[in-house]
Amino acid sequence: MNKKMLIESDPHETRVAVLEQDRLAELFIERHHQLGIVGNIYLGRVNRVLPGMQAAFVDIGLERDAFLYVSEVTDTLEGFDEMETGETGIEGGEKKADQQITESSVATDAEDESSEETSVAEKPRPSIDQLLRPGQEIMVQVLKDAMPNKGARVSTQITLPGRYLVLLPQMSHLGVSRRIEEEDERQRLRTILEEMQPASAGLIVRTAGVECQREEFETDLAFLTQLWGRIHSRSEKVAAPTLLHRDLDVALRVVRDYLSDDYSVIWVDGEDTYERVVDFVDQMQPSMLGRVKLYQQDSALFDRFGVELEIEAALKTKVWLKSGGHIVIHPTEALVAIDVNTGRYVGGHNLEDTVLTTNLEAVAEIVRQIRLRNLGGIIVIDLIDMVDPAHREEVFDALGAEMMKDRAKHKVLSISEFGLVEITRKRSRPSLERLLTQPCPYCRGTRRVKSLSTICLDLRRQLLRQRYRYRDREILLRVHPDVAQALQTEERPILGELEKQLRAEILLQSDSGLHHERFDILEV
Repeated sequence: MNKKMLIESDPHETRVAVLEQDRLAELFIERHHQLGIVGNIYLGRVNRVLPGMQAAFVDIGLERDAFLYVSEVTDTLEGFDEMETGETGIEGGEKKADQQITESSVATDAEDESSEETSVAEKPRPSIDQLLRPGQEIMVQVLKDAMPNKGARVSTQITLPGRYLVLLPQMSHLGVSRRIEEEDERQRLRTILEEMQPASAGLIVRTAGVECQREEFETDLAFLTQLWGRIHSRSEKVAAPTLLHRDLDVALRVVRDYLSDDYSVIWVDGEDTYERVVDFVDQMQPSMLGRVKLYQQDSALFDRFGVELEIEAALKTKVWLKSGGHIVIHPTEALVAIDVNTGRYVGGHNLEDTVLTTNLEAVAEIVRQIRLRNLGGIIVIDLIDMVDPAHREEVFDALGAEMMKDRAKHKVLSISEFGLVEITRKRSRPSLERLLTQPCPYCRGTRRVKSLSTICLDLRRQLLRQRYRYRDREILLRVHPDVAQALQTEERPILGELEKQLRAEILLQSDSGLHHERFDILEV
């Protein structure tokens, strides 16, 4: 598959786009003043233990205590024998999945490791109050960023991902990514793991480890072992709550977890980020170094590849298909409902063929939207009813094939008699909608508008696109009062940067008559 990676970085945010066949498939955004914490490791202090919920609240030094389920507490805390690691479960709403060991990846939406290689019998799980007590200091890793109404989700099951391996420093499990399906290759990798397994630690081979030799795994393991040594040593010298290890920034995480021979090029906009990516690729995957390119054209990188338009479209409810049909996406608190419609498509000879064509086109676009919007939890797809069982099977197989492209843990159920398909998909970071928008003040939260940060950054990009027009001029920005206040307070660095780059004086004018997202740029 022809893939491209676009990395756009400025003083305020870093955005990484993954393109498949020149279409945006996945997007990662990290605001520099709102850095995500997934993958970070903390020394925390247990504040409350709740036997009724089989969970605990842990102070890790953030505004809100983190939430720890009993199934995410390693038994090594109290000396219990190793629990079975089984099939990965999926969250639906607030329900906790079964006990699992996962391979860490971008935002922990990782590939499954094999569960069939664990032979330890399952033992009854102890109660949370047998494992933890208030005031106890424990090391935890963030699995899921904090949401508006709850704290971050954490686990004591520490995982340290490298390029080819994941180190499990507190468990003795050995596994191979389920995405590696060739049995001979799985057996070869298992043999290598058994020969090089460190004492009292486990290893998982990532998908990138296919056909790698032992020397490459040993280099990866040496790096991860040294990293764990530094983390563990620091944990013995500090008091809780303390950050012990910060995961890589979004640009390097995506490069580490996604880069493969499928990628023809990695375009990087920003010299500092380019140098860091080059150094990182040189260490982790030197054979790919020639594909890292510094983007130096006048037009913005995301504009050049049409990514900005794709992002705008991904914030809309309706998505049109090439045939004239469309899908409608409605996220709710507990699930996401996706409806398929024929729309303007009238088909050819008969209704059943029209329905089949629309459904086949729809499932491909639905999976792309699921990945792009980072939709999670329970997803219900309402396909157009199909009478022919062969057509239903064809559509289901097409959906399964598309979902194989998704790195997030998921499970797809068969098409029901009502034409519904249920998908459960792990969600560890906010959806694109939550990341880029806020509740709409005009409709009292029934829909959403762009956040103040997003509007200020849009304004910045608009001015820089026309920098030669506005250079050495006096500029008046007419904006909504909320945007004006943001530009004068928390987003003030944006104005300072623009005045410096454009060598211009920028004046602000509040206009309550303007829509929240609208702004005017005027030359004085």
